[in-house]
Amino acid sequence: MSQRPLAGRRVIELGTMIAAPFATHILSQLGAEVIKIEPPSGDTTRALVRGGPSGTFLAYNHGKKSFCIDLARPDGLEAFRRLVATADILIHNLAPSTTHKLRITAEDLAEVNPTLLSCHIRGYAAGPQHDDLATNPVAEAATGVMDDHRINGRPSRLGPSYHDQFAGAYAVIRILALLLDPPARIEDRRIEIGLYETGLHVAGRDLAGVQLKMQLLGRPEKEGGGEFSMPGYGAYETRDGRWLYLLVLTDAHWAKLTRALAMPEAGDPGLERLRERKKVRERVEAAVSSAVGAVDFEEASARLRAAGLGFTEVVPLERVLDAPQARHPGKLRAYAYRGFGFEIPEFPGGSADEPSLPPPEIGAHSIELMTALGLDETQRATLLAAGAVVAGGPDHFPWAPVRQKG
Repeated sequence: MSQRPLAGRRVIELGTMIAAPFATHILSQLGAEVIKIEPPSGDTTRALVRGGPSGTFLAYNHGKKSFCIDLARPDGLEAFRRLVATADILIHNLAPSTTHKLRITAEDLAEVNPTLLSCHIRGYAAGPQHDDLATNPVAEAATGVMDDHRINGRPSRLGPSYHDQFAGAYAVIRILALLLDPPARIEDRRIEIGLYETGLHVAGRDLAGVQLKMQLLGRPEKEGGGEFSMPGYGAYETRDGRWLYLLVLTDAHWAKLTRALAMPEAGDPGLERLRERKKVRERVEAAVSSAVGAVDFEEASARLRAAGLGFTEVVPLERVLDAPQARHPGKLRAYAYRGFGFEIPEFPGGSADEPSLPPPEIGAHSIELMTALGLDETQRATLLAAGAVVAGGPDHFPWAPVRQKG
């Protein structure tokens, strides 16, 4: 089976940070040609780490083309509209007010290309808050996630921007559905994915669970996560200071755990069932902590693996890609960029069987694309001289190359 089902499709990305670039990253991995439209200052993520690219830029922009256009200029906008006429898909995550100001709404672009699939990832989809702004943590706060994630009692955002990435993935799903069954009406070729609505869908299990408890118990008791509802399921420190995450999900798992670690609780009839263990949570947690803390990591791992229990080490980021599973062929995509080497996780289910191209320099493909759009040398030179289009490179602002110390 082909690993590049979208080969021959042209995708325009107009956005920044995570949501839209993540969506186009997936489409690129599926074979689409992705043209990243950037303002003269570049994607924000190009200059977040010591004047250079962030992990977001490195992970989700490799293999794309960069066309640097000032859409605020009429001649820049005209060049952009020429490009839109050649595209199959456009994805952006600009603020609603910006799309109106620049005249690049779905309605505006349909005048240029009626068959274009246009996807807007925004704060809110249709509803009373349609034009309100929202970011990843706003979606977390509005859909219950942040209330459950507190640091010292204060509601706090999760570390990674998962809602942005989920929204990008949902956008891809909708786009692929329309490619499979193209709608006849222009208005049906427009997609809106809200971060808020994404948050609602992701929280579906918890929202259903709290409704169930309200009707069963008459109070809004939340569904507990695994670590709160199942004693013995969580992270525990070994004698040599490493952390194990145990998957003790069933009564059978509990029995295996107690035998594997030679715990005094093995065979205790009062702890055989989860219901009984929940009643004495502190005792169970203390027992598991003591048993894991009595052995070194390697010994604990050997015993748990022999018992057929699920577990993993809690691995710090700098060691994640050292794991044999991560290094199995097809899992990573390697490329060199500005004198540095990177290994980027591959799109799941695929393989790194195509040339590994690094992220483009800002405007690296501007001249190539202008030529392909039929602009002659004089027209190209005029746009470049006016700053409507930029053909930059490694030293283009804000791209001071990142140097290693020493």
